[in-house]
Amino acid sequence: MSARIYQKPKNAMQSGRALTNTWVLEFEPAEAQKPDPLTGWAGSGDTRRQVKLTFPTLEAATSYAMREGIAHHVVPAPERSLKLQAYADNFR
Repeated sequence: MSARIYQKPKNAMQSGRALTNTWVLEFEPAEAQKPDPLTGWAGSGDTRRQVKLTFPTLEAATSYAMREGIAHHVVPAPERSLKLQAYADNFR
């Protein structure tokens, strides 16, 4: 059983940064998804894929994983880069 810990990214459709300071522990898939012969929907018997635990800090998430014996790796959050431009640049 392994998991990844990452910080929630900002929603691209909104300008706000609410809930981007929380950390998420998500389990890695244990088996591949396969199509259902009747409906064609993809699915598997792995129910841990549905579990997402949120934590206020990275330390809380890693300590939970170590306390429960879950092998984990931390995915660093991407750096924010601002593209500074003037409004007049849209008309050049």
